[in-house]
Amino acid sequence: MKAVVLARGLGSRMRKEDASTSLGAGDATLTPAQAAAAAAGAKGMMPIGDRSTSPGAGPSTSLGTGGRTRPFLDYVLHALADGGCTSVCFVVAPDHRAMRGYYEGAGRPSRLAIDYAVQPIADGTARAVQSAHSYAGRDPFLVLNSDNLYPAAIVAALAGLDGPGLPAYDVESLVRESGFPRDRVMGFAAIDVDDRGRLTRIIEKPGADFFDKAGTRALVSMNVWRFDESIFDACRDVPVSARGEYELPEAVGVAIAGGVVFQTFPASGAVLDLSRRCDVGLVNARLAGLEPRP
Repeated sequence: MKAVVLARGLGSRMRKEDASTSLGAGDATLTPAQAAAAAAGAKGMMPIGDRSTSPGAGPSTSLGTGGRTRPFLDYVLHALADGGCTSVCFVVAPDHRAMRGYYEGAGRPSRLAIDYAVQPIADGTARAVQSAHSYAGRDPFLVLNSDNLYPAAIVAALAGLDGPGLPAYDVESLVRESGFPRDRVMGFAAIDVDDRGRLTRIIEKPGADFFDKAGTRALVSMNVWRFDESIFDACRDVPVSARGEYELPEAVGVAIAGGVVFQTFPASGAVLDLSRRCDVGLVNARLAGLEPRP
């Protein structure tokens, strides 16, 4: 199974300074290396790892397989490999020297082949997926963001589908297992599923009232997908969104309207999100003691 990791975004939310960089996960003050990654919006390359140095003791060792910190993407790649993926394509900006230098040097994976697709302009996730058309070809492939970490079991379940699909998460499990504040989950995309488990609709940022009315039936998408080549036509034809971008969820809607079937399955297990500075402490705590082996 191939996987496409969207790493082209500008990281606007990560660049934004946060008055509080803690979610109750102990000392979540950013190290100098983490602060530098945050300022650059480099979410996937955020150093994650040992926090045993006392506050103010200085940065951890530099990124590398022998150091105490590893890029967040190493954990993502580890889960992809455990879930059955054998190659990954990073969708990147034209200037991606730091990422390429790491993954062609000290961070070269032993279980995954790495490729790159350049998205010249950061004009949306649908265009990002389109950038990987040559890599994917006619093969099925997974798509995920570089700032999200999913359990290997979810990756394996996606890889095991016989066509396009996605995991369906319920609100309560995300709050309980992932550590997301409830109001943050209310900002996720809701999904409607028919009695055969097929995706019928995606509702972006529906708000708390929607989730309150749906109650325990509320399901959300966590932006991880299995696609086939039909998605490329949808990404080409999707109109620009209200935010001025070509967005993948809307492309999925175009595909559904064109007759593409997306199967869903009930999903559980923690999803880690590294889109904001305040997420770093929780991610560090959840991944403490784990050594990624991509």
